[in-house]
Amino acid sequence: MMKSIKILSVCLSVAALVCFASCSDDKQDAPEPLPPYKPITPTPDPGGNEDNGETFTSGMVDLDNGQICIKQDLDRGGSICYLSRSGEDRSVVNIHDEGRLIQQSYYAGNSLNRQSEGQSPNWSPWTWNPIQGGNYAGKKARIVECLRKDNTLYVKCIPMLWDMNNHEAEAVMEQWTTLEGNVAHVRCRLTCHRTDEIYGEGIARDQEIPAVYPISALTTLYAYLGNAPFTSGTLSTPTVECLQDGFWGRYDGKSNPIPQEKWMAFADANQWGLGVYSPKAERFLAGRSGFVGGEAMDASTAYIAPICTAALKKNSVMEYDYYLILDKISTMRSTIYDIHQKVNSNNQ
Repeated sequence: MMKSIKILSVCLSVAALVCFASCSDDKQDAPEPLPPYKPITPTPDPGGNEDNGETFTSGMVDLDNGQICIKQDLDRGGSICYLSRSGEDRSVVNIHDEGRLIQQSYYAGNSLNRQSEGQSPNWSPWTWNPIQGGNYAGKKARIVECLRKDNTLYVKCIPMLWDMNNHEAEAVMEQWTTLEGNVAHVRCRLTCHRTDEIYGEGIARDQEIPAVYPISALTTLYAYLGNAPFTSGTLSTPTVECLQDGFWGRYDGKSNPIPQEKWMAFADANQWGLGVYSPKAERFLAGRSGFVGGEAMDASTAYIAPICTAALKKNSVMEYDYYLILDKISTMRSTIYDIHQKVNSNNQ
């Protein structure tokens, strides 16, 4: 289990959220990695043809459809660093360090002590943990390709190992982001090509699909915690659990009910905010670190992570889709119902 309290004094990062249900180093009968998930509107791989769109190598690249604006930071592996309503300049994404943002993060293998190789003592022992933004020391993931065409932004990067001082992961991360009204539809892919012999295989780990850090000025947490999903049952506003009190809130069917509609949201006093819907989620983590009222650059942050369990092998490919929605809670939920219906229709 992670060292939650000690970590707070060093740096709050996406890697602090590893595997609340499968942190044990004991090997177990683990499920195979998730099969590739069929997105609602598949976007063909760019294939390197620069005539098909605009290419970029650094800085922030945006998409704006007149309803919402999203930006991805090519100096942080193409992680989502900004999300707002069009025409406004207040982002709902916390970007205090490389572990925040909205980004891909995965876990595999045994937890190892690699301090002699440059591993941070504050993150030791640790699993194989490639993340999109960069490592604990602020070293950024390397962008390989970025293409913007029409209403879609594609990025490809070499992620960093979170716990190591300057180690790129033997993996490639890809991401397709498309705006659909007030929804950002994101498809993620991790391709592993590990050659190490140290971490081992066949160990089930919890995967953040994805890691989402809203600003802590969005104070109220919303979810459906009943047993009749997608029937417009009463929403819950559970007490926001704080990392400084021990850990994030666990919505795993034990500590708290599982959000059966596979979404959670943080919203302000007007019930407007950011929701994340992840169709392959099995349970969730959610909470706050620090205080309410924080904005994009502040140390305080909110957090939501849809979670699934998968055993990533040396050559695994893992894909999933998720949706970010900016809206009032009532209409946000209606939008999620529409997406859910389309997902089910496409998977039949």
